[in-house]
Amino acid sequence: MTLPLRIALIGAGVMGRQHHQHLQNLAEAQLCAIADPGPQAAEFAAQCGVPCFADHLQMLEQVRPEAVIVANPNALHVSTALDCIAAGVPVLLEKPVGVHLDEVRELVAASERSGVPVLVGHHRRHNPLIARARALIEEGALGRLTTVTALWQVQKPDSYYDIAWRREAGAGMLLTNLIHDLDLLRHLCGEVRQVQAITSNGVRGFANEDSAAVLLQFEGGALGSLTGSDAVAAPWSWELDSGENPVYPRQADQPCYLLAGTRGALSIPQLKRWHYNEAGAGWHQPLQQVQEHFATGEALYRQLQHFVQVARGQVQPLVSAADAGRTLALVEAIRQAAESGQACVPEPL
Repeated sequence: MTLPLRIALIGAGVMGRQHHQHLQNLAEAQLCAIADPGPQAAEFAAQCGVPCFADHLQMLEQVRPEAVIVANPNALHVSTALDCIAAGVPVLLEKPVGVHLDEVRELVAASERSGVPVLVGHHRRHNPLIARARALIEEGALGRLTTVTALWQVQKPDSYYDIAWRREAGAGMLLTNLIHDLDLLRHLCGEVRQVQAITSNGVRGFANEDSAAVLLQFEGGALGSLTGSDAVAAPWSWELDSGENPVYPRQADQPCYLLAGTRGALSIPQLKRWHYNEAGAGWHQPLQQVQEHFATGEALYRQLQHFVQVARGQVQPLVSAADAGRTLALVEAIRQAAESGQACVPEPL
């Protein structure tokens, strides 16, 4: 009988605690320690029945976990993951993989050189509906993918910005929120050749953007748009439409991604597919609608299941550090395009 994988948690904030909730229901793994310098960490660790360390290096040396979840602040992601790799410990690293491409290159090189795997927490890829949507595209159900429309439009409450760093440059919705959508667009539609973008902070006037309009040209030839704002009263976003996280009131009838090809179209997260019947195609013909079905499953839980397999060397990471780095490169290209007014190409890793 295989013993549960001993997993340590570095970072006892919101995401760390979400991981712990799912870890409690996972028979294949168990929490063995928590590392976090914050004042609430010791109390949380006591509730979990595991030791607490202010220094993750001390935890790695004394506890010797078999795997680690890194969910500390973004700026510490790469340095912490490098410490884990140096200790020979597989890592589930929360997104974003890093904040600068140079440090992500260092992380990729360290993982490849050591053979210690890194799984990056773009957890939406583990959602069964995304797996089904990708399969439909790959099977040719939409024909040649031609246009992609993505929406992320919500209204964050004023209290969200009571925390000072959320008003500062670099903490805007591009890196915090739209990085999720951009990662899914890459996953579903392929790599992005170039981008154009306009951003604005006109609603709140903070140092980061509150609205963005992005044009994307995919390597496969499809053209896409991503329109985002965290300052509007609107129902179009993954958070509100997918029902993935119950803290958000669900708008189940509203799409956040619309994919159209030469043979059909698909709305996500509803997974409604439209196509013409065999009698003929063209705008004078009625479109047929099909409700695609998929297995249910909580994305964060499925990501943990996958991480156990990654840590045991049974599978390769669904989202490697290099893969996540390409999403970060896309975010950087969008920032550059918005600042320069020119089309920009994502940097290679």
